[in-house]
Amino acid sequence: MKDSQGQVLYVGKAKNLKNRVQSYFRASNNHSPKIKKLVKHLRDFDYILTDTEFEAFMLECQLIKSIKPLYNRMMKSPQSFIYISISLTGNHRKIDIAFNPIENDGKIYFGPFRSRRNVERAIRGLKECFMLNCSNPNGTNSACLNYSLGSCLGRCLGGPVEQQYNDILDRLIGFLKGTDMSILEDMNQMMLSASEAFDFEAASAYRDHLQAVSSLLKKEKVIEFTEENHNIAAIERLTDSTIKLFLIKRTEILFSNCYSAAGNIEEKIKTNILAFFKNDEANAVGDVSRNEIDAAHIIYRYLHSGSCSYIIIPENWLEHENHSTLDLALKNLLNNPHHLQPPIYHE
Repeated sequence: MKDSQGQVLYVGKAKNLKNRVQSYFRASNNHSPKIKKLVKHLRDFDYILTDTEFEAFMLECQLIKSIKPLYNRMMKSPQSFIYISISLTGNHRKIDIAFNPIENDGKIYFGPFRSRRNVERAIRGLKECFMLNCSNPNGTNSACLNYSLGSCLGRCLGGPVEQQYNDILDRLIGFLKGTDMSILEDMNQMMLSASEAFDFEAASAYRDHLQAVSSLLKKEKVIEFTEENHNIAAIERLTDSTIKLFLIKRTEILFSNCYSAAGNIEEKIKTNILAFFKNDEANAVGDVSRNEIDAAHIIYRYLHSGSCSYIIIPENWLEHENHSTLDLALKNLLNNPHHLQPPIYHE
């Protein structure tokens, strides 16, 4: 949707475009102020036809990210996902939350996380359990209020406590990397000690803090799936005589094409798989970035919706000596159009 200057105001998708467009001009009394303002400035439309609903979702995501239309708030919101940031250097290191990680800024970032509330609960629990709540962290050698209340180690006083504080942050970094569980072990011991002392209120608080911090290790299924599975071939039946192939690398459609369902297409698909997946020096590894999350969710929902069949292609299948395994996987994929990801292909 465009205004009189040709500026894109909104990008949307619809199975029935006529009904969708007409809905903006009907029953205007029920429209939100945003929709009323959009219609007031609307002067022109462009439209793009896609073969599948999946392509429409992916195209919408791509256009919103590249154009950033004024009325598409959800997918371009900088606060959709958050990170935990921990400073690596300096005398007064901090643990905080961030919305936009910055490279080479002296901090390490963990995430992305969907729930700001859950992350804030976890950070609050860590600070309370390990007495990190310093209200005067600039080291002026004077005790802060929280120190007198017993919730600050005393880093405000400077001296060796500062190193003790930094050691806790280093252990937290190890925890978030999955290499050091001592943070959880200490919190569990705090809970048990309070319970043995019959301080059940404190034990309950430690339990809640422990659960909140533990949740930081649980990645969303979508993110975990995307990070583990990089090469995916999916087919969707468009008509009785036509199917469409998608070759997906992590969060990007590298190739798509329609084929006659009656034709011998295994060799054609295999050729494309080898061309687009093999020897890919830009093979995506590592954590899902904030810019990939929307596309990751779309792809995950599509693959698990029942609309398509797919196989995950391990890197070793692309080696010449393993092409027979790839051939068998493609044969099963094409002969079982409603069977999602046979167990044999979980490698």
